[in-house]
Amino acid sequence: MSVVKKSRYFNQAVVFQVFKYSIYLLLANDIYHFFVEDYAASSQTYAKGILPSQIIEAFTATIDTAAWLVLLLIFELETYILEDEQIQGKTKWAINFVRALCYLIIIYSFYGFISKFNLLHTTVPFVTNDVCSLIGTSFTYIKEIDKYLPLTADICKGFVNTPLIQIVDTQIITNQQLLTETQRLSTVEVTNSATWLLVVAILEIEVFLQLRGKLTKHAIVLSKWLKYVLYTVLFIAAAYWGIKGGLLDFWDAFLWLVAFWFIEVNIFQWNAEGKEEHTSDSMVEPLTKELS
Repeated sequence: MSVVKKSRYFNQAVVFQVFKYSIYLLLANDIYHFFVEDYAASSQTYAKGILPSQIIEAFTATIDTAAWLVLLLIFELETYILEDEQIQGKTKWAINFVRALCYLIIIYSFYGFISKFNLLHTTVPFVTNDVCSLIGTSFTYIKEIDKYLPLTADICKGFVNTPLIQIVDTQIITNQQLLTETQRLSTVEVTNSATWLLVVAILEIEVFLQLRGKLTKHAIVLSKWLKYVLYTVLFIAAAYWGIKGGLLDFWDAFLWLVAFWFIEVNIFQWNAEGKEEHTSDSMVEPLTKELS
């Protein structure tokens, strides 16, 4: 439980909480935008139809973001909203069940990012006498990752006298430059997903130790330095998206960094509160014995 909660009646604390939950709401809004992108992209990458087993692969960003948001709210419950003694019994089992479900989805979404990476690296040369004749057909080209647009006259002219590449089992074509840029973004996407999994693994360990009063100073220092490295990787990924990728990807990456900074603050203050309570109890106990 956060120390800030004791000061909720101060304007500064109220503003902080409003800002925090505004970030969470913005992340919830991103789920809709990712759904729109995934739906448009999947109509091209799964032109023959999406099987039930391919839903997470086709809507990876949407499902992944939704699962991460629920997981974020679980961390918020454990580190700020609920008292330690409330995380017991049925509440504890419910939280752990939802957490396990989120992790299953997140890990499978990570597999979805890897599948997309493999798809973008499974290509063959595309040969045609007149690429402009494909205008108006179901053929599309890669503009950037997850964006496959119909061929236009301007794009067609750019593809003339240029070796073209086709993604296997799709009607998506591109040139080497666009393909390389998209493959790099896919690499960043996979790296970002893997890094976040490592971050939450460390957070889970911290929450586990804190609930048992075993989150020592040495453990905090070690986790801090590990997370410095991981958050640096995430920041670089966000910056790369800002330069080479879409605005939505950059904005979403930035919001997640801010959101988990709130969780880091919660854990720090939760740990400080636990130490204060332990100190108070250790001072009261001898006094009680003397009086008795």
